[in-house]
Amino acid sequence: MQSTKEPKKLGKERLERIIEMCIVIENHNVDPFTLNIDEIIKVVKEYFPHWQHPDELKLDAETLHHLASVIKLQSEWVKQRSTSLYTDPFLLEEKILQIGKQEMVNVFLKAWHPLIEFEQISLNSLAQGLLYWEALAPIGERWKDLDVSEVSMGFASRDELIKQGVLGDREFSEELNCYWQELKDCVAKKGQDGKIQYWDFIGADTYEETVQRAFLTSFLVTYGYATLEIDRLEEQVFIKPFEKQKTEILTQQSISIPIAVSFEDWQKWKRGELN
Repeated sequence: MQSTKEPKKLGKERLERIIEMCIVIENHNVDPFTLNIDEIIKVVKEYFPHWQHPDELKLDAETLHHLASVIKLQSEWVKQRSTSLYTDPFLLEEKILQIGKQEMVNVFLKAWHPLIEFEQISLNSLAQGLLYWEALAPIGERWKDLDVSEVSMGFASRDELIKQGVLGDREFSEELNCYWQELKDCVAKKGQDGKIQYWDFIGADTYEETVQRAFLTSFLVTYGYATLEIDRLEEQVFIKPFEKQKTEILTQQSISIPIAVSFEDWQKWKRGELN
């Protein structure tokens, strides 16, 4: 008897969690594709033979009802993307790089619809312009002498720049090396395959510190201390440190990869909603 109750209890708990997740998706708080429908259906099939009482069958039917709602949302998402002719910009870039110059010219000519505009000043416009210039005050009255006091040039000390927040307490190169070592340590402790998710590294307790870490991370990539890896399908960004600085990167033409570090994204990361 005990062996029968245990699967039932576990099955009810799993179905209740599935229903809760479906409701979150139905409220448009989570991406509908977060839920793996095939895996959920396997769970429903696994526990269905154990249900005997009406309340158990009702829970099973409610689970299927919410699953159908999630499938509908997934279908609407796909339909919206297909009807709007959505194309991933990176796939588009790859396609453009693969086609020949002549084919690119032909595509441009088919889509090119030049606009012709003819502008002509009217008598009314001339009259308005004359009225404007006549109403202007003389230049001597409009441009009065400004009382500008002469200030001698000077030098700001390092302590003053640190106090104003322009420089840190350490030299920038030293600070960058320390930050590089911190990245290596984080990858060794929390990373996988020699890399770590971008937000898991730059994320901090405050938004200001997060922005500062993102700023330093950009220099790690620019100066060859690390590189970014982007998973197009999963829409995830990873940062991977190099064991040694790659100075040849500084002599090559690089591609700028903008990554937004907004206050809203920081809040999502704090809540665990952002990769």
